[in-house]
Amino acid sequence: MHQPQQHSPDMSEADFQVIADIAHQEAGLVFTPEKASLVRSRINRRLRKLGIKRFSDYIAYITSPKGEGERKSMIYSLTTNISSFFRESHHFDLFANKVFPQLLSNARNGGRVRIWSAGCSSGQEPYSIAMTMHSIAPDITKLDIKVLATDIDADVLEVAKTGFYHSSEIENIIENYRTEYFSPSTSGTQNGYLIDNRIRSLITFRELNLLHDWPMNGLFDAIFCRNVVIYFDEATQLRLWPRFEKATAPKGWLFVGHSERLSEKLDTSFQNVGPTTYRLPN
Repeated sequence: MHQPQQHSPDMSEADFQVIADIAHQEAGLVFTPEKASLVRSRINRRLRKLGIKRFSDYIAYITSPKGEGERKSMIYSLTTNISSFFRESHHFDLFANKVFPQLLSNARNGGRVRIWSAGCSSGQEPYSIAMTMHSIAPDITKLDIKVLATDIDADVLEVAKTGFYHSSEIENIIENYRTEYFSPSTSGTQNGYLIDNRIRSLITFRELNLLHDWPMNGLFDAIFCRNVVIYFDEATQLRLWPRFEKATAPKGWLFVGHSERLSEKLDTSFQNVGPTTYRLPN
């Protein structure tokens, strides 16, 4: 006897618009009607988890005072958390060969060095930065060099903090990094690899919505904000880049994603110094 087929709840155009408006207001995310099926499939998971049968009931919940926490979970479900170690490797080549040696010299002379991975997802980017620095300066933990890694998604940050990755996630890392910085480990019933404490100790993970206040003190010598603003509309991007400029130290660096550019409409001091790479003058 066949089981009755379970149908996903229907999302009306009005439901979609409410979700799209909240995602835009609270996180700068842009969802056009063409993305309705993507939104529906991701929000369906939230309905199943909460035991809600109809989209209209879900909309009533997230727009009520009780739904504030769920609005955050909804936004987490709509963000795209795709990351990999040493993604867009030309940035790490430049960082290793030119950017970090200058910063290291400053640190050895008693200066402080701060790197920001904005939109760090499950941690591969900040860990790649930290491995690059440690491979050049094994005594880095004695110097005032730190990486701040932020993301809007508190759940994905918990994954990043563990430093645990499956073998498929580290297979493209060069062998000497794999053997130096990863050790076989088990998380629950899953086998994988744990990143070394020498690397983890360089990084602080924090939840941060880029559209809200940035509570950090001091300026950053290099900012990696890659494949993040691509999800924002132009108006939001135009507001964000000047904020990144204010957070960047003189002669500091900004790395953006492969399909991102600083708009020509912007009045910032960032100068394009290479593929998707910008720098402030002194």
